[in-house]
Amino acid sequence: MINTKHLLKVVLIWTSIFYTICFLGVAIYPQIRDLTMQYALHADINFVSGFFGVKYFISGLIIWNIVAVFAAWLFAFLFNKIK
Repeated sequence: MINTKHLLKVVLIWTSIFYTICFLGVAIYPQIRDLTMQYALHADINFVSGFFGVKYFISGLIIWNIVAVFAAWLFAFLFNKIK
């Protein structure tokens, strides 16, 4: 059995750290968005976005944590139920 509470805590911390690193990476080197699209997703799309600030950081952090916690909870639930 998976300890769901512990898993969700770890996922929250991991997601927060990873999101913060990515956000700082874009703040330091904005071209990383275009490079990610080009080399990781094989798409040639240019981003023109003015959405960058503390409010966007906090809202993105909350949204990504909700998504990650739901995914981890669903994984733990299914893992514990399926024999």
